[in-house]
Amino acid sequence: MFDDLTDIYEAMIDWPKRLANEEPFYRRWFERVGAQSVVDVACGTGRHAAMFHSWGLSEAMGADLSPNMIDRARATFGEPAGLRWVVRPFDEPIHPAKPFDAAICVGNSLALAPDPATVERAIGQMLAAVRTGGEKQTGGGIAIVHVLNLWSLPDGPCNWQKCQRATLPQGEVLILKGVHRCGTRGYVDLIVAGLSPFLRHSESTALLGLEAAELERMARAAGAAEIAFFGGYQDQPYDRRQSADLIMVARKF
Repeated sequence: MFDDLTDIYEAMIDWPKRLANEEPFYRRWFERVGAQSVVDVACGTGRHAAMFHSWGLSEAMGADLSPNMIDRARATFGEPAGLRWVVRPFDEPIHPAKPFDAAICVGNSLALAPDPATVERAIGQMLAAVRTGGEKQTGGGIAIVHVLNLWSLPDGPCNWQKCQRATLPQGEVLILKGVHRCGTRGYVDLIVAGLSPFLRHSESTALLGLEAAELERMARAAGAAEIAFFGGYQDQPYDRRQSADLIMVARKF
């Protein structure tokens, strides 16, 4: 979706606020499993991978399908020891030199997959890349998946989430972003209107309507032994009808 819109992607997210909200959740889980290495399989511009690296982890890898996103991550954070960037789709093998302790795919990235089979391959690759329970006294590694919970949205009207002004290389723009559900599919709606000079871009990108039970089946088939679901990063219980988010933490055998 954002391969040619990297500047817009960066501008419309309040990264300090978002990471401050999510960081305690990741710290709790990383500490619980003794995580010292992590791969973000749809890293975008690399904010999460860079945050994990700043904690002193031995290895943080960010991978993304978009070369533009990876170029931005590399330009922003460099590649110091323990931080790597690669161009790779999330459903392709990761082939780590040694198993990771954690793998993440967050920010609704999995819902952008073309079909459920791609989602299942991605979850399989994440769990294949993390350690088994016999490799550390703290047990097996984890995979964390976060997607928008489409089922909390009404069927039909668009929920406009953002309306903000931003300065891009092309000039001043107004960015509007929303999401709506139509039956079992969701759509991200994006409008970018230039203030000066004239610039206009609009698109609607389809999202898969992923269910908790479906994600659990995929994770267990890939070797997960313990699975927990949350409705947000404050450990709220997942409620299909009300939770804004669907977060799965799957721990390997």
